[in-house]
Amino acid sequence: MRESASADSTLLLTGRKPHQERDPENAVPTLWNDVKSDTRSAAKNAARDLIDSGLSLTKTDVIISAFGPTLRVFADAYPVVDDEDNKVPPRRALEEAREAVTQVLVDEYLEAEGIGDLDDITEWYILCWLVHESDTFSYDEGLQLGYGIGVDVDDIKRSTKTWRKSRGDMSLRGHTDRVQNANEKPENRSSRTPVNPDDLSFGLALDKVHAAMHIYDVKGESACCDWLRERNFGSDSTFKATLQALLQVLPHDHEDWELARDLAVGRTRDVLDLDFSPNVFAEDSQQTQQTGIDDY
Repeated sequence: MRESASADSTLLLTGRKPHQERDPENAVPTLWNDVKSDTRSAAKNAARDLIDSGLSLTKTDVIISAFGPTLRVFADAYPVVDDEDNKVPPRRALEEAREAVTQVLVDEYLEAEGIGDLDDITEWYILCWLVHESDTFSYDEGLQLGYGIGVDVDDIKRSTKTWRKSRGDMSLRGHTDRVQNANEKPENRSSRTPVNPDDLSFGLALDKVHAAMHIYDVKGESACCDWLRERNFGSDSTFKATLQALLQVLPHDHEDWELARDLAVGRTRDVLDLDFSPNVFAEDSQQTQQTGIDDY
C-alpha cells in the first residue's frame, strides 16, 4: 500500500496567449450558470480520454490532468460572475472539475449500485479510497474532495472519527478505531469511540458496516447473523452498497477488506441476501491492486 497518494507523474499546465486579444475590463461578463456545465463537460471528456489512452496514470493524476481543459473553458468565458454580479474565481471551475471527474471514476470503477444514495460522509470515505488508493494522502486533497460532495471534513473529524491528521496528511480510520468494544460493559467503553455496536440504528451507512465488521470479528459468524437480523440489514440497500463498495476500493491486505469479505460469504451472505459479482473477491482484482489506470 502506498504511504501517500501523491501523483506519480509530473503534470504541466501551460498558459498560451489567445489568438484574439481580449480586454477583460471591458468584456461582457459571462454568468457562472452558463459556463458551469461547460467546465464539467470539459473535465469529464478529458478524464475519459485519459482513461482510454492507456497511459500509466493514477486516479489522482486523472483529476489533475482535467484541470487544463477546464481552465481553458473558464478563460474563454472570462470574466465570469454569479447571479449577484460577484466575480467567480478560477478555483470554482476546478472544484467543478474535481467533482465531475470523481463521478467519471465512480462510473468507471465501482460496480456497487446506490453509491449516490448514501449519506455524504460514507460517500466521501469511499471516494477517498477510490481516488487516492491509500489510507493516507494529502489533507488538502481530502478537503477538496469533501467540498465536492458537501462534506466539511474538519467538522466531521471529532464526531465521526473517520480520519486523523498527521502533519500535512489525512489518514482514513478503519473499524477498529471507530467501534466500541462489544465485549466490554457499556459503562467501561471509551466515550471517544463514536459507533456503539449495541445500537439498533446508525446515522451513517459506514457505521453500520464497521459495526458489523466488529461484531463478526469479536463474536463470530453466528452472533453476527443474529445481530444483522435484529437490524434488518438484509433489506438495507445502503448497508449492501457500502459493503460492496468497500470490497472494491480497499486493498486486500487491509483488515477491513478481509472482514468485509467474511461478511459477504457464508451464512452472513445469506442473511444479507447479497448478489455481488464474484470479481470483487478475486485475488488479482484490479479494483484493489492500487496500480495505474492502464492496468484497469
